[in-house]
Amino acid sequence: MKKVLFFLSIVFISFNSFTVVHKFYVSVTQIEYNDEQQSLQIISRIFIDDLEKVLTERYDTTIELTAEKDSNTVDQYLNRYLSQRLTITIDGKDVRFKFIGKEYEDDLVLCYLEVENITALHEIEVSNTTLMDVFEDQQNIIHVKHGDNRKSLILEKEKNRGVLKFSE
Repeated sequence: MKKVLFFLSIVFISFNSFTVVHKFYVSVTQIEYNDEQQSLQIISRIFIDDLEKVLTERYDTTIELTAEKDSNTVDQYLNRYLSQRLTITIDGKDVRFKFIGKEYEDDLVLCYLEVENITALHEIEVSNTTLMDVFEDQQNIIHVKHGDNRKSLILEKEKNRGVLKFSE
């Protein structure tokens, strides 16, 4: 019995010594066209620890992304960072989003954004380089909903821009 346990221990240690822990770097941004309000409603989900890393490197080393230590300064940094990293073009015209706010959900920060005065949506071009300046393997997934149509993009460092077309 001791030999079997010893053998199993060696096998277990051997397999574990060759495994490499690899973190997957991803964000998910949902964009929904609201015809009634003539706006794009955007929710961007980003891992707290990844976002905290970039904000502390760029803006303030004392930032902690927690509900207990939340401040208006964090919102200002988030707005500035996302404005530099997320760009949207609707039917050939660049649009700017308004930062509505954020909330924490488990290990994610949900950033709420809105683009107003969008009377129609035939084509949307999205560039999202969020966290790509810090993490080489970062992927940013974009889901766009227009009525019953749903389309998606996966953006990476070498291909950080994509176009989706909707017909009415």
